[in-house]
Amino acid sequence: MSLIHALVARGTTVLAEHATGTAELKPAAQITILSKIPPNNSKLTYVWQDRLIHYVSSDGVVYLVMADDSVGRRMPFAFLAEVERKFTSMFSSDVVVSAGGHSLEDFEPELARLMHQYTTAPPADPLKQARTDLDNVKDIMVQNIDSILQRGERLDLLVDKTDTLAGQAYAFRRGARSVRRQQWWKNTKITVLTGVVGVVSPAIYAVPARASEKPLESSVGRPSPTVEDESLGFA
Repeated sequence: MSLIHALVARGTTVLAEHATGTAELKPAAQITILSKIPPNNSKLTYVWQDRLIHYVSSDGVVYLVMADDSVGRRMPFAFLAEVERKFTSMFSSDVVVSAGGHSLEDFEPELARLMHQYTTAPPADPLKQARTDLDNVKDIMVQNIDSILQRGERLDLLVDKTDTLAGQAYAFRRGARSVRRQQWWKNTKITVLTGVVGVVSPAIYAVPARASEKPLESSVGRPSPTVEDESLGFA
């Protein structure tokens, strides 16, 4: 149980109240606590036994609620702000000033309804909602940052692959140039050897032919001896 006992008072005079259980503020405790509240506009929290007593004093009227300490302070004060808004809309200041003890019981059903509402299904706390929204924004930022980091890793991987491919392409170009250079030298050597063979082969065949022609010329140019010459020569 969150909200236990709520009341609206002028000074020490209780105008309306409602309790949700047996753990309520006794009349003597009410007077003691109300007498401690200053007449000026203020709000404060008292610790009473194992309970917290929250109050708002506004224009001479005290709005007070006793609650478990587990609910904190924001929800009870939000409840008191709503009680003040409803109370001032139902009763004028003249009625409040002239009212006696428990003379504004018409407000007690509304007080009970608000207590039930804030105990079972309290409205969203603006600060809590802001913190939730901030956490959501941080989660989105973390997700975005993670996505950016992952994208950066993928980009780094892509850059590494690109660098690797560029290195491989450069090595391939160097290898291709080396192959072309070697092929060119081979073709050049074959061309040179072919030319040398083409020049040397006729010369090789020409040398024996000339050697066989020289004895024929010597025998033909010199006349063969006759019988007469031989006889004369021997005579």
